[in-house]
Amino acid sequence: MPNYPRGQFFPGYERGFYRRELCDGLTIHRVWLYPAVGGGLKRMLNYVSFTLTSFYGLFRSKRPDYIFVESPPLFLSFPAFIARLFWGSPFIFNVADLWPDVIVDGGFMKDGFVIRCLRMVERWSYRRAAYVNTVTDWIVKVLREQKSVPSQKLLFLPNGADTARFKPMPPDHELKSRLGLQGKQIVLWAGTLGYAHGIENILNAAKLLEGQPDIHFLFVGDGSARAGLLRLQESLRLKNVTFHAPVPLDEVPFFYSISFAGLASLIDIPTYAGARPSKLFPVLSSAKPLIFVGKGEAAQLVHRAAAGIVVQPGDPQAIADAVMSLAHNPALAEEFGQSGRRYVEDHLQWSDLVGNWLSQLDAGRSQQSPVTGDVSLTS
Repeated sequence: MPNYPRGQFFPGYERGFYRRELCDGLTIHRVWLYPAVGGGLKRMLNYVSFTLTSFYGLFRSKRPDYIFVESPPLFLSFPAFIARLFWGSPFIFNVADLWPDVIVDGGFMKDGFVIRCLRMVERWSYRRAAYVNTVTDWIVKVLREQKSVPSQKLLFLPNGADTARFKPMPPDHELKSRLGLQGKQIVLWAGTLGYAHGIENILNAAKLLEGQPDIHFLFVGDGSARAGLLRLQESLRLKNVTFHAPVPLDEVPFFYSISFAGLASLIDIPTYAGARPSKLFPVLSSAKPLIFVGKGEAAQLVHRAAAGIVVQPGDPQAIADAVMSLAHNPALAEEFGQSGRRYVEDHLQWSDLVGNWLSQLDAGRSQQSPVTGDVSLTS
């Protein structure tokens, strides 16, 4: 049942164990889980409960061609494996974040018995999956060189953008007026507000820019860090920051239309050196300059695309300087925006990325048994 990113069931989903829905011609089987965000025991219950209840949804489904399994959490490989045995359908294990590496690197849990158990589940999952899919070049490298996943098993589907949805648009003045932000130069964050993003540094940058009455930071989204960020906003007495509730995806482009720059950020831990936050790409696709706070593969992509300014993590003054650099140089901001749009059109359109991924899948079928997922010894 939908509960993310607030950790509460959405209105209309508070009761019931199972629900079948139709959306755009697709059948969705929804099952109960323990709703939670953040870390600790409650989040673990969230993961484990869905691992268990997903069995019910799976076996209400028709036999699929493939079972696409999201990780984290690692545990979802268990119902996927059982379903594979039942249906004979191979499963694709999608590694969006390297668990348990990110748990240790982020300081959420110390290396010990639990982490050793998670590493055993990780290795088992990679062995049992027909394919292991991932979203960044760095994770591909780690899976192949450190996790011993055979190259024949690896699929690559990077994050991209729907260039038909996110595109240059004239400003929606009615939206800007409704938000009470007429005459403001808006720096937009659109997406999840999580602990991994280090957004407190952006709020500290906003504090440094209080003397610039035209600059305003707009956060559209929700997540585990939102409550703490609201408290920080209050303690800093920030008048140049607005937190807006999440909006449907179709409305997000209108928020980009009223912004002069987009934001994305990650904390500085080793695992995130290989991350590509998905919120980068709508900014580029909307032809807005990007201020990215972080290192690694995402920073390299921003440089390669000539799409904005990269700031080192943990430096509010550098974030403030980047904002003012774009605000004082509209020509540079426009150049970054147009360059980012061209880069997405050339390299990161969803239709092209998915087409390439399906080609990888077709090529892989000639090397693997579709039922067992075992790698063929002949090419």
